[in-house]
Amino acid sequence: METEIREIYEKEEKSEICDSILRKLPNWFGNEEAIADYKIQVRNMGFCVAYIDEKAIGFIAVKEHNKYTAEICVMGVLTDYHRQGMGKKLFDWCESYCSSKGNEFLTVKTLDGSRASKSYEKTRLFYLSLGFKPLEVFPLFWDKDNPCLFLAKYIGKL
Repeated sequence: METEIREIYEKEEKSEICDSILRKLPNWFGNEEAIADYKIQVRNMGFCVAYIDEKAIGFIAVKEHNKYTAEICVMGVLTDYHRQGMGKKLFDWCESYCSSKGNEFLTVKTLDGSRASKSYEKTRLFYLSLGFKPLEVFPLFWDKDNPCLFLAKYIGKL
């Protein structure tokens, strides 16, 4: 299996890859409205895809908030490829991309642990393993049943 990490620039291609992968991850992205929203949002973001033998198996989309901060807006790796380093490779691209633009902080929002979810427990552990620190919980950011955990990582030079 040949793995390739490739930045994508074409807006429609970003949308198609995002839609295709998120629909195959119902434990994380089971909300049709959210998938449709991500599909539109990623068109104007930094976007990278992990391929195995030319098959898209994961992606990451980066939203730049200002000259200091960027956010992992949405990321997905097909379940069959979890725990094989694909997410880490996508994150490494993201961190390099953000650093090259002078960003000092990288943030991400995910479901807080106060709502039980084995899938999101794995997601939180993944981000913690990359050096993200939980900063705050926003109980109503999405809705009362989906409390938002806000995490950040310093990526600037010390």
